[in-house]
Amino acid sequence: MEIAFALFPNLTQLDLTGPLQVLSRLPGATCRLVGADLTPLPTDTALVITPTDVFADAPQPDILCVPGGPGVLEALESAELLEYLRAAASGARYVTSVCTGALLLGAAGLLRGKRATTHWAYTELLSKFGAIYEKARVIRDGNIVTGGGVTAGVDFAFTLAAEIAGDTVAQSIQLALEYAPAPPFAGVSPEAAPDEVMGVVSGFYGDRVARFRDAIERLSISDN
Repeated sequence: MEIAFALFPNLTQLDLTGPLQVLSRLPGATCRLVGADLTPLPTDTALVITPTDVFADAPQPDILCVPGGPGVLEALESAELLEYLRAAASGARYVTSVCTGALLLGAAGLLRGKRATTHWAYTELLSKFGAIYEKARVIRDGNIVTGGGVTAGVDFAFTLAAEIAGDTVAQSIQLALEYAPAPPFAGVSPEAAPDEVMGVVSGFYGDRVARFRDAIERLSISDN
C-alpha cells in the first residue's frame, strides 16, 4: 500500500508525524514524503522534514494525505503542489487531510459538494471551496476523509487504519503506541474553554484567519 504525504514549507509537524506514525504500521505500507524537490523543509517547530520523493515522479498513492499548518497560506498559491494533489487524488483510494490541509484539498478542487472538517478556527473557509462543514474530529464523504485540528490527525489515522486493516490491527497499533489520551485539561474546546483562554487563542488566530481568507479570495479571482 502506497501512502503519500504531500509536503510544503512550514507545515505543522504533528499534522504529518501523527498520522505517519500510525499509518506506517499498517501491514504492507510504504510511506512516502513527497515534495517539490528533495530539499529539507522547515516545519512550525525545530523539526526539519526531508522529502523521500518528488511530485514529478512519485508513485501513484493508494492514500494521499495533506497536512496543514501556517505554510498553507503560501502553499495555496503553489500551482505545482495543487497539480500534484489533483493528479494523485485521481487514482487514490483515499484522499485525506489533517487540519488546514483541507484548504489545500479545496484549492485543488477536491472538496466541491463534500462534507469536510478542519481546525475549528478555519471552518468558515471551507464553504469558499464549495465544501460543507461538519463538526467532528473525523469526517468521511465518499473517499474523502478529513481530520480536525492537529491532534485530530491521530484519530483520523486510526479511523482509516481500522477501515483498511480491520479493528484488530488498528487496536493493536493503538496499544503498541499506548494511545490512551488523558489530557490534564478536559473539555477544552471553543464551546467550553474559559473566556480568558478563548481570548488568548482567538487573538492569535484572528489575524491568521483573515490572511487565509484574503489568500483564498485572491485564488478564487485568479481561477475565474
